[in-house]
Amino acid sequence: MNEKRKSKASQENLAHEYKLPSLFEGEAVTLNRVSILAAVLVLLAGAGLNRLVMGSWQVWNIYITIGTVIIAAICFFGIRIANQWERAIVLRLGKFHRLKGPGMFFIIPMVESVVKAVDMRIRSTDFNSESTLTKDTVPVNVDAICFWMVWDAKKAILEVKDYYLAIVLSAQTALRDIIGTHELADMLTHRGKLGNTLREVLDEKTNPWGITVQSVEIRDIIIPRDLEDAMSKQAQAERERQARIILGTAETEIAEKFAQAAKQYQSNPVAMHLRGMNMLFEGLKEKGSMIIVPSSALETMNLGAIGGIAALSQAESEKDSGNKSVS
Repeated sequence: MNEKRKSKASQENLAHEYKLPSLFEGEAVTLNRVSILAAVLVLLAGAGLNRLVMGSWQVWNIYITIGTVIIAAICFFGIRIANQWERAIVLRLGKFHRLKGPGMFFIIPMVESVVKAVDMRIRSTDFNSESTLTKDTVPVNVDAICFWMVWDAKKAILEVKDYYLAIVLSAQTALRDIIGTHELADMLTHRGKLGNTLREVLDEKTNPWGITVQSVEIRDIIIPRDLEDAMSKQAQAERERQARIILGTAETEIAEKFAQAAKQYQSNPVAMHLRGMNMLFEGLKEKGSMIIVPSSALETMNLGAIGGIAALSQAESEKDSGNKSVS
């Protein structure tokens, strides 16, 4: 019961929200200053004509007075102005007669009426799905924007009672249907495709109304907080797995390179000798470093002499620094 009440209240809010622009469009044509100015000018001209005919401001000619009032009323109620982006629907005795605008036009008072002016510009309408289940039973709330325009004002007014509300409700229904046929992963990765599909569905439905849907853009896909945390953990675990795979691949490549180097050293003892001396030199040139090597290496590479020379040079350098500090 509570959900039904909420949905009914939301529909009433939508109806109120999207009826306001249509009321303002009607007022844009019915209220204008040109008709008021024309009526005032006719009244002044009639008063001046009466003064010329009767010779006095106090005496009024009945025929001139009645004619002036009729012409002023026709100007006041008959002159209408439509803006550049508007088209006015004119009914004669309740039937569609013509489509007028933009600019100034005339209607016959009490016989013809302007029911509404239709805005022909591109307009945007935002809507959402209000927690709909996806194909893999995940509740999501999708926010979207629909860009549409009226290309046939006659159909938009005569075929649909309130095309504002009709577009919003149609967009919500189409969005719910599309969400139910897609999985969450597809919706997150293919927003553009989802918007194009929704545009095609809406355009097919609104074309008979004289309305075309130019594009639909998915702004946001909101998922529950618990599911968002679970997806974050899943993504973190996937990144860690990829890191371990990359590390293992690097270790395998390094082992292969070492195996190739071992084959080269096995067939060339001199290269192995030079490599060992280079490694020892790199270690001994750093101050305070200590390297423990097997005795066999001392015999094969004459490392004892090299180590003694390095130790002697280090001792001499320490002695020189001590003398400098004493002096």
